Amino acid sequence: MRIILVLLLVNLSLIFSSCLNPFAPGISDIDYSFSLGDQTTIDGFFQSFAYAYSMRDTLHYGNLLADDFIFSYRNYEKEMDFTWARSEDMLATYGLFNAAQNLDFVWNEVLVQSGDDTQMIINRSFDLTIMFNHNEPVVRASGRVHFVLNKNQDNDKWMLSFWRDDSFY
Repeated sequence: MRIILVLLLVNLSLIFSSCLNPFAPGISDIDYSFSLGDQTTIDGFFQSFAYAYSMRDTLHYGNLLADDFIFSYRNYEKEMDFTWARSEDMLATYGLFNAAQNLDFVWNEVLVQSGDDTQMIINRSFDLTIMFNHNEPVVRASGRVHFVLNKNQDNDKWMLSFWRDDSFY
C-alpha cells in the first residue's frame, strides 16, 4: 500500500511539473522591450504609460491616474466636448484592453512642456496600433495628448490628473 501511494505521488508530481499553463504566456511570447518606468520622473511616467497600454495592464494603468482624474475629448461629428472621470475612464480602458488582442503604443516628440516640480503640462504626439483579432484589419491611430501631471506628495510619483485628447480621427 505504501509503495502504491509513493508511486502515485511521484506520478502526480511528474504530471503536474510537465503541464503547461494555457493561461500563461511562454517565455518566448513575452516582450521584454517594455519595462516599467520610474514614475518619480516625467520620462518614467511616459514609459509606464506606454507599458500599461502595450501590455494591456489595467492595474498598472490605474496606478498612473490621480483620484480626481478627468479625461476630455472632442466629438467632431457632434461638434461637442465630452468629459468623464476616473471610474469611466477605467471602464473604457478595461474594455479596450480586453477587446484588443494586441496594442502597440509609441510616444513621439514632446510638443510643449512647461511647469515646475509639482505640476507639468505636456503636449505630446503618439502612435497607437490596435489588433482586435486576426480576421479584422489593424487599426492605426496617430494623435496628440494634452496631459496635466501632478506630483503626489505622499509617494513622490507623477500622476495624471487631466488628459485632453487633441487627436482628430
